[in-house]
Amino acid sequence: MHPLLFHLGAILIPSYGATAALGVLLALFMAQRTARIVGLDPTKIWNLCVLALFAALLCSRLLLVALNWSALSLHHSWLLALAMVHHPLLAAIGALAAALATLFYARWQRLPLRATADALAAPLALGLAFEQLGALLAGSGYGTETTVRWAVTYSHTLAALWSGAPLGVALHPVQAYAALGYFALLICLLLWLPSHRQQGDLFGLFLLGAAVIVFITEFWRDPEGRGSLFGGALDGPQAAAVLMVLVGGLLLLECNAAKIEAEE
Repeated sequence: MHPLLFHLGAILIPSYGATAALGVLLALFMAQRTARIVGLDPTKIWNLCVLALFAALLCSRLLLVALNWSALSLHHSWLLALAMVHHPLLAAIGALAAALATLFYARWQRLPLRATADALAAPLALGLAFEQLGALLAGSGYGTETTVRWAVTYSHTLAALWSGAPLGVALHPVQAYAALGYFALLICLLLWLPSHRQQGDLFGLFLLGAAVIVFITEFWRDPEGRGSLFGGALDGPQAAAVLMVLVGGLLLLECNAAKIEAEE
Protein backbone atom coordinates (compact mmCIF):
# COMPACT_ATOMS: atom_id res chain seq x y z
CA MET A 1 0.00 0.00 0.00
CA HIS A 2 1.09 3.63 0.38
CA PRO A 3 2.24 4.71 3.88
CA LEU A 4 3.82 7.85 2.41
CA LEU A 5 1.41 10.20 0.66
CA PHE A 6 4.14 12.55 -0.63
CA HIS A 7 7.16 14.44 0.60
CA LEU A 8 8.35 18.04 0.38
CA GLY A 9 12.12 17.83 0.50
CA ALA A 10 12.93 16.25 3.84
CA ILE A 11 9.36 16.67 5.13
CA LEU A 12 7.34 13.45 4.90
CA ILE A 13 3.54 13.55 4.70
CA PRO A 14 2.21 10.16 5.90
CA SER A 15 -0.97 8.78 4.36
CA TYR A 16 -2.33 7.85 7.77
CA GLY A 17 -2.05 11.35 9.17
CA ALA A 18 -3.43 13.02 6.04
CA THR A 19 -6.41 10.68 5.79
CA ALA A 20 -7.17 10.87 9.50
CA ALA A 21 -6.92 14.68 9.37
CA LEU A 22 -9.39 14.76 6.47
CA GLY A 23 -11.75 12.59 8.50
CA VAL A 24 -11.44 14.93 11.47
CA LEU A 25 -12.24 17.99 9.35
CA LEU A 26 -15.27 16.32 7.78
CA ALA A 27 -16.45 15.15 11.20
CA LEU A 28 -16.10 18.68 12.60
CA PHE A 29 -18.23 20.13 9.83
CA MET A 30 -20.79 17.34 10.20
CA ALA A 31 -20.98 18.04 13.93
CA GLN A 32 -22.20 21.56 13.12
CA ARG A 33 -25.14 20.07 11.26
CA THR A 34 -25.98 17.40 13.83
CA ALA A 35 -25.74 19.95 16.65
CA ARG A 36 -28.46 22.06 15.01
CA ILE A 37 -30.69 19.02 14.57
CA VAL A 38 -30.55 18.12 18.26
CA GLY A 39 -30.98 21.76 19.28
CA LEU A 40 -27.47 22.67 20.46
CA ASP A 41 -25.22 25.63 19.74
CA PRO A 42 -22.94 24.60 16.84
CA THR A 43 -20.18 26.94 18.03
CA LYS A 44 -20.01 25.24 21.41
CA ILE A 45 -19.93 21.82 19.76
CA TRP A 46 -17.08 22.99 17.50
CA ASN A 47 -15.09 24.20 20.50
CA LEU A 48 -15.81 20.96 22.35
CA CYS A 49 -14.55 18.85 19.44
CA VAL A 50 -11.37 20.90 19.06
CA LEU A 51 -10.66 20.65 22.80
CA ALA A 52 -11.28 16.88 22.81
CA LEU A 53 -9.03 16.39 19.79
CA PHE A 54 -6.22 18.43 21.36
CA ALA A 55 -6.53 16.48 24.63
CA ALA A 56 -6.39 13.15 22.81
CA LEU A 57 -3.31 14.08 20.78
CA LEU A 58 -1.48 15.65 23.72
CA CYS A 59 -2.05 12.81 26.18
CA SER A 60 -1.25 10.02 23.71
CA ARG A 61 1.98 11.73 22.59
CA LEU A 62 3.06 12.52 26.15
CA LEU A 63 2.56 8.87 27.06
CA LEU A 64 4.63 7.82 24.06
CA VAL A 65 7.42 10.19 25.09
CA ALA A 66 7.32 8.92 28.68
CA LEU A 67 7.50 5.28 27.61
CA ASN A 68 10.45 5.93 25.30
CA TRP A 69 12.24 8.71 27.18
CA SER A 70 15.56 6.88 27.51
CA ALA A 71 15.83 6.39 23.76
CA LEU A 72 14.51 9.86 22.90
CA SER A 73 16.98 11.53 25.24
CA LEU A 74 19.79 10.02 23.17
CA HIS A 75 18.19 10.63 19.77
CA HIS A 76 16.30 13.92 19.87
CA SER A 77 15.48 13.81 16.18
CA TRP A 78 13.25 10.78 16.82
CA LEU A 79 10.71 13.18 18.36
CA LEU A 80 9.78 14.17 14.81
CA ALA A 81 8.76 10.58 14.07
CA LEU A 82 6.39 10.19 17.03
CA ALA A 83 3.41 11.25 14.94
CA MET A 84 3.96 8.15 12.78
CA VAL A 85 3.59 5.72 15.71
CA HIS A 86 0.23 4.04 16.20
CA HIS A 87 -0.70 1.57 18.95
CA PRO A 88 -3.96 0.35 20.56
CA LEU A 89 -2.80 1.59 23.96
CA LEU A 90 -2.20 5.09 22.59
CA ALA A 91 -5.64 5.04 20.98
CA ALA A 92 -7.25 4.01 24.28
CA ILE A 93 -5.47 6.75 26.24
CA GLY A 94 -6.36 9.31 23.59
CA ALA A 95 -10.02 8.26 23.64
CA LEU A 96 -10.12 8.50 27.45
CA ALA A 97 -8.54 11.96 27.39
CA ALA A 98 -11.00 13.10 24.72
CA ALA A 99 -13.95 11.79 26.75
CA LEU A 100 -12.78 13.59 29.90
CA ALA A 101 -12.23 16.83 27.98
CA THR A 102 -15.70 16.50 26.44
CA LEU A 103 -17.27 15.95 29.85
CA PHE A 104 -15.41 18.93 31.35
CA TYR A 105 -16.37 21.33 28.56
CA ALA A 106 -19.99 20.17 28.44
CA ARG A 107 -20.33 20.71 32.19
CA TRP A 108 -18.62 24.08 31.99
CA GLN A 109 -20.86 25.29 29.16
CA ARG A 110 -23.94 23.60 30.67
CA LEU A 111 -24.53 21.48 27.60
CA PRO A 112 -26.93 18.54 28.14
CA LEU A 113 -24.68 15.48 28.11
CA ARG A 114 -27.00 13.10 26.30
CA ALA A 115 -27.95 15.58 23.59
CA THR A 116 -24.26 16.42 23.15
CA ALA A 117 -23.44 12.74 22.79
CA ASP A 118 -26.19 12.37 20.18
CA ALA A 119 -24.75 15.27 18.18
CA LEU A 120 -21.31 13.60 18.21
CA ALA A 121 -22.44 10.06 17.30
CA ALA A 122 -22.51 10.37 13.50
CA PRO A 123 -19.34 12.53 13.30
CA LEU A 124 -17.49 9.95 15.40
CA ALA A 125 -18.52 7.17 13.02
CA LEU A 126 -17.31 9.25 10.07
CA GLY A 127 -13.99 10.03 11.74
CA LEU A 128 -13.40 6.38 12.63
CA ALA A 129 -14.13 5.30 9.05
CA PHE A 130 -11.48 7.67 7.66
CA GLU A 131 -9.04 6.68 10.41
CA GLN A 132 -9.33 3.06 9.30
CA LEU A 133 -8.82 4.02 5.66
CA GLY A 134 -5.63 5.79 6.70
CA ALA A 135 -4.58 2.72 8.67
CA LEU A 136 -5.13 0.61 5.56
CA LEU A 137 -2.77 2.80 3.56
CA ALA A 138 -0.15 2.87 6.32
CA GLY A 139 -0.33 -0.77 7.40
CA SER A 140 -1.37 0.15 10.94
CA GLY A 141 -3.51 -2.46 12.72
CA TYR A 142 -2.79 -4.86 9.87
CA GLY A 143 -4.66 -8.12 9.35
CA THR A 144 -3.76 -11.78 9.59
CA GLU A 145 -2.28 -13.77 6.73
CA THR A 146 -4.78 -14.92 4.14
CA THR A 147 -5.20 -16.30 0.63
CA VAL A 148 -8.36 -14.37 -0.30
CA ARG A 149 -8.35 -12.61 -3.64
CA TRP A 150 -8.82 -9.16 -2.07
CA ALA A 151 -5.78 -9.48 0.20
CA VAL A 152 -3.35 -6.58 0.54
CA THR A 153 0.44 -6.87 0.49
CA TYR A 154 2.74 -4.21 1.90
CA SER A 155 6.07 -3.65 0.20
CA HIS A 156 7.10 -0.15 1.33
CA THR A 157 9.75 -0.20 4.06
CA LEU A 158 8.03 2.66 5.87
CA ALA A 159 5.00 0.40 6.46
CA ALA A 160 7.27 -1.90 8.44
CA LEU A 161 9.16 0.93 10.14
CA TRP A 162 6.14 3.02 11.19
CA SER A 163 3.50 0.35 11.74
CA GLY A 164 5.36 -2.95 12.00
CA ALA A 165 3.47 -4.39 9.04
CA PRO A 166 5.07 -7.52 7.52
CA LEU A 167 6.36 -6.98 3.99
CA GLY A 168 5.61 -9.26 1.09
CA VAL A 169 2.85 -11.14 2.94
CA ALA A 170 -0.79 -11.31 1.80
CA LEU A 171 -2.97 -9.95 4.62
CA HIS A 172 -6.65 -9.45 5.31
CA PRO A 173 -7.54 -5.79 4.58
CA VAL A 174 -9.20 -5.70 7.99
CA GLN A 175 -8.98 -1.91 8.12
CA ALA A 176 -11.22 -1.79 5.02
CA TYR A 177 -13.69 -4.15 6.73
CA ALA A 178 -13.84 -1.79 9.70
CA ALA A 179 -14.14 1.31 7.50
CA LEU A 180 -17.10 -0.21 5.64
CA GLY A 181 -18.70 -1.05 8.97
CA TYR A 182 -18.30 2.51 10.23
CA PHE A 183 -19.69 3.97 7.00
CA ALA A 184 -22.73 1.67 7.31
CA LEU A 185 -23.13 2.77 10.94
CA LEU A 186 -22.87 6.40 9.83
CA ILE A 187 -25.73 5.96 7.38
CA CYS A 188 -27.91 4.35 10.04
CA LEU A 189 -27.20 7.15 12.51
CA LEU A 190 -27.95 9.90 9.97
CA LEU A 191 -31.23 8.22 9.03
CA TRP A 192 -32.22 7.86 12.69
CA LEU A 193 -31.08 11.33 13.78
CA PRO A 194 -34.10 13.42 12.65
CA SER A 195 -36.60 11.03 14.29
CA HIS A 196 -34.90 9.98 17.54
CA ARG A 197 -37.23 10.54 20.50
CA GLN A 198 -35.14 10.37 23.66
CA GLN A 199 -31.84 12.11 24.36
CA GLY A 200 -29.02 9.58 24.42
CA ASP A 201 -30.61 6.91 22.26
CA LEU A 202 -28.56 7.85 19.19
CA PHE A 203 -25.29 7.63 21.12
CA GLY A 204 -26.39 4.32 22.60
CA LEU A 205 -26.90 3.01 19.08
CA PHE A 206 -23.46 4.29 18.10
CA LEU A 207 -21.83 2.47 21.03
CA LEU A 208 -23.56 -0.80 20.13
CA GLY A 209 -22.72 -0.51 16.44
CA ALA A 210 -19.08 0.48 17.01
CA ALA A 211 -18.68 -2.34 19.55
CA VAL A 212 -19.92 -4.92 17.06
CA ILE A 213 -17.54 -3.60 14.39
CA VAL A 214 -14.54 -3.68 16.76
CA PHE A 215 -15.34 -7.11 18.18
CA ILE A 216 -15.85 -8.81 14.82
CA THR A 217 -12.96 -7.23 12.92
CA GLU A 218 -10.51 -8.17 15.70
CA PHE A 219 -10.78 -11.78 14.53
CA TRP A 220 -8.94 -10.75 11.34
CA ARG A 221 -6.35 -8.47 12.95
CA ASP A 222 -2.87 -9.59 13.83
CA PRO A 223 -2.75 -9.96 17.63
CA GLU A 224 0.64 -8.28 18.03
CA GLY A 225 0.45 -5.61 20.74
CA ARG A 226 -3.31 -5.98 21.29
CA GLY A 227 -3.17 -7.79 24.63
CA SER A 228 -4.79 -11.03 25.75
CA LEU A 229 -7.49 -11.66 28.35
CA PHE A 230 -9.16 -14.77 29.76
CA GLY A 231 -6.58 -17.15 28.37
CA GLY A 232 -6.66 -15.62 24.91
CA ALA A 233 -10.46 -15.63 24.58
CA LEU A 234 -10.47 -11.85 24.13
CA ASP A 235 -7.92 -9.22 23.20
CA GLY A 236 -7.83 -5.67 24.54
CA PRO A 237 -10.06 -4.02 21.91
CA GLN A 238 -12.62 -6.83 22.19
CA ALA A 239 -12.78 -6.35 25.96
CA ALA A 240 -13.37 -2.65 25.35
CA ALA A 241 -16.11 -3.59 22.85
CA VAL A 242 -17.87 -5.68 25.51
CA LEU A 243 -17.80 -2.67 27.84
CA MET A 244 -19.21 -0.47 25.07
CA VAL A 245 -22.09 -2.92 24.57
CA LEU A 246 -22.91 -2.78 28.28
CA VAL A 247 -22.83 1.03 28.40
CA GLY A 248 -24.78 1.38 25.15
CA GLY A 249 -27.36 -1.15 26.24
CA LEU A 250 -27.89 0.54 29.59
CA LEU A 251 -28.22 3.90 27.88
CA LEU A 252 -30.87 2.59 25.49
CA LEU A 253 -32.76 0.90 28.33
CA GLU A 254 -32.83 4.17 30.28
CA CYS A 255 -34.04 6.02 27.21
CA ASN A 256 -36.78 3.44 26.65
CA ALA A 257 -37.83 3.62 30.31
CA ALA A 258 -37.99 7.42 30.12
CA LYS A 259 -40.12 7.16 26.96
CA ILE A 260 -42.59 4.77 28.64
CA GLU A 261 -42.79 6.99 31.71
CA ALA A 262 -43.49 10.06 29.55
CA GLU A 263 -46.27 8.23 27.68
CA GLU A 264 -47.93 7.21 30.94
